[in-house]
Amino acid sequence: MEEMVSIIVPVYRAAAYIAETIDMVRRQTYKDWELILVDDCSPDNSADIIQRMQLSHETERIRLIRKESNEGAAEARNTGIDAAKGRYIAFLDADDIWFPNKLEKELAFMKEKQAAFAFTAYEFGDENAKGTGKIVAVPEQLTYRKALSRTVIFTTTVMFDMARLTKEQIHMPNVESEDTAAWWKILKAGYMAYGLNEVLAIYRRPAKSLSSNKIVAIRRIWRLYRQEEKLTIPVSAFCFCMWAIRATLRRI
Repeated sequence: MEEMVSIIVPVYRAAAYIAETIDMVRRQTYKDWELILVDDCSPDNSADIIQRMQLSHETERIRLIRKESNEGAAEARNTGIDAAKGRYIAFLDADDIWFPNKLEKELAFMKEKQAAFAFTAYEFGDENAKGTGKIVAVPEQLTYRKALSRTVIFTTTVMFDMARLTKEQIHMPNVESEDTAAWWKILKAGYMAYGLNEVLAIYRRPAKSLSSNKIVAIRRIWRLYRQEEKLTIPVSAFCFCMWAIRATLRRI
């Protein structure tokens, strides 16, 4: 595996972004990577764009996997995880932005901390991925208990050291808010998540994105507490209140 980073991107209705995503990865200052694009039966021409870029650039480093049926982002990422060859795995969503030194800085941070699981700070962007000035700072360390009340880990900033974790451990469950459920699963197993408090990514937030639907978000986080984590109602209520306060402050 050596030092290669496997970058996993679920692809669904990503035609407007996917060429930029591929170019963004190619511009990374850290060069030992493979890009795994998992086409989740996207109804647009995302796969055609990817294939054209494969022919134009490093065909072997840009890998397209086409699923036979649409199964959602969690299973698309899991497909990418299973196909990954690198020692490190990083997630990137097609509509988000990485700074050019994202991989280089996060990888150096992971080695310094001897971390199995790392994430970074990020900035909210508008529908054009232009930074809004709203920055989400991250803690130096995050345990399972602390993570329950703060969904501060943004999927596009995450990196794993697969010399310290198994692929099964980082598989995402097929539930709503699958990314948060995955982080909790890893942390609950006794791992620590280390936060690099430097903005290395932009979270694109279209005006009508699912994540902007507050009622949906509230229902999803409550279900995670009660159905996935099996927390009692009082503990769930406490964690939920703390989550709501922090989520609101991040957006002010």
